[in-house]
Amino acid sequence: MESVKNYKYVTILKYFLIILCSSTLLAISAKFKIPFYPVPMTLQTLVVLLIGMSYGASLASVTIFLYTIQGALGLPVFANGGGIGYIIGPTGGYIVGFLISAPLLGFFANRGWGKTWQTTAVAMIIGVSVIFISGVSWLSMYVGFEAAILKGLLPFIYADFLKIIIACLAMPTAWSFVEKTLK
Repeated sequence: MESVKNYKYVTILKYFLIILCSSTLLAISAKFKIPFYPVPMTLQTLVVLLIGMSYGASLASVTIFLYTIQGALGLPVFANGGGIGYIIGPTGGYIVGFLISAPLLGFFANRGWGKTWQTTAVAMIIGVSVIFISGVSWLSMYVGFEAAILKGLLPFIYADFLKIIIACLAMPTAWSFVEKTLK
C-alpha cells in the first residue's frame, strides 16, 4: 500500500514539473520577439502548438492556464511584460487564443490526430487559426477590423506557416519526451 502512495506522489510531482517547465518554456518563447506594434512576433505559437499536440487536452489546458495566471499576477511572462492590464490590452486575445488552441489540439491528439504529418499539420493549422481569430477579434476592438488584419494577422502568416512546419517535424521528439517523462 505504501508503494502505491509513493507512486501517486511521484506521478503528481512529474506532472507538476512538466507543467512548470512548459509554462517557463512558453515564457521564454515570448522573449524571442520581433517588436512589431501592437502585436510582437514571438515563438509562443510554436510552443503552444507543441504543448497542445504532445500533452493532450487536460495537461495542455493546465499548462497554458498556469502560464496565463503567472502573467495575470504580474510575472513578466508575456512578450512585453505581465499583469492583468496586459491580458485586457490589445494583445490579450492572442493569450485567450492560446487557452483555447492548446486544449483543442490536445483533444485532436487524444483522438489519434498527429499519427501522420498530414493530420498533425491540419490540427496545427486549426490551432493557429483559433489563436488568430481570437487575437484579431480582440485587437479589432482597439484598432478597428482592417487595422487588426493588417497589424495582427498579415505580418505573421509566413512565420506561422514556418512554425507549423517546425512543430510537425518536432512532434516525434516532443511525444518521446512526454512519454519518457511521465513513465
